[in-house]
Amino acid sequence: MAESLLPRLKVRQKLGKYRIERRLGEGGFATVFQAMDTIMGTRVALKVPHGSLVDDDLLSSFRREARLVAKLDHPGILQIKDASIIEDRLVISFPLGRETLSDRLTRRMSFETVLSIIEQLIDAVAMAHEKRVIHCDIKPENVIMFDGGVTRLADFGIAKVARVSMRGCGTGTVGYMAPEQAMGRPSSRSDVFSLGLIAYRMLSGVWPEWPYEWPLEGHQKLRSRIHPSLIAWLKKAVDVKPKNRFADAMEMRAAFYKTRMSALRFVKLKRAKSRSRVGDTAKLKGRTRKAA
Repeated sequence: MAESLLPRLKVRQKLGKYRIERRLGEGGFATVFQAMDTIMGTRVALKVPHGSLVDDDLLSSFRREARLVAKLDHPGILQIKDASIIEDRLVISFPLGRETLSDRLTRRMSFETVLSIIEQLIDAVAMAHEKRVIHCDIKPENVIMFDGGVTRLADFGIAKVARVSMRGCGTGTVGYMAPEQAMGRPSSRSDVFSLGLIAYRMLSGVWPEWPYEWPLEGHQKLRSRIHPSLIAWLKKAVDVKPKNRFADAMEMRAAFYKTRMSALRFVKLKRAKSRSRVGDTAKLKGRTRKAA
C-alpha cells in the first residue's frame, strides 16, 4: 500500500460507504476525518493510517490489538465501530465526539467539570490496567468529549500499533509521556504520569515540562486555588521517579476519591468567601454614596 500510489483523500470524496465531510487532524501515523456513514445515516470519525505504514505486519498487529481492546468494555473507552480495507486503505471508524480535550482546554472550565474529566479518565485507565493493558499515549488529543459531559479515552491498541509501525519515532508523544517511557520502558506508572500531567494542566493552566522538578511552574496558582491534599495527589502522580508514583490507575483512583470531597468543599468555601467580600464591598460603596 505505497502511499505515493494512493491519491490524497479530499473533502466530499466517497470512500466505500463513507462520504468525507472534513479533516479533523493529521499525525505521523494517520489522518482523521469526519464522515457520513451513508448506509446508517450517522456521522463517524474515520482514522485512516498513512498508506506507507500499512503492511501485512501492521494489519496483523492491528487485528490482535483490536480484539484485545474490544474486551475493554467501559463507557470511558472509545470503542472501534468498524475496521475495513477500502480502496487499498485501512479505514477505522469510531463514534464522533463533539471535540477533543485539547480543544476544550482553550476555554475555561469549572472546577467541578475538571474533577469530572479527571475521574472519568482515571476510571477508564484503571479498568484497562486491571486487564493488564497500558495505553502509553494518553494526551488531550486522545481524549474525546461527548454531549452530557461524557469523556472517553481513544486509541487504546491503535497507539501501540502506531508506535511499532513508526520505528524511530519514540514510544509516545513528546511532552506527555513519562521519562522512563521515553527510554523504552513503559509501564502502568507511565500512564499514571500522563494522567497526572493532564490533571495538572487543567487545574493550574500550565503544562509541566522536563525536568519535572517540584514545585512545577504554576504551583503558586495551585496553592491559592485547591486543597493541599489534591496538590499532594498531583505531586505523587507526576513524580519523575516511577517508584514514587502510584503503581497503577487503580491506586491513583483510590487516592483521588479520598481527596475529592475535601477539594470540592475547599473550592465552595472559597467561592462563598469571595461572594461575601464582593457583597460587603457593594454595601460599603452604597453607604459611601448616601453619605456623600
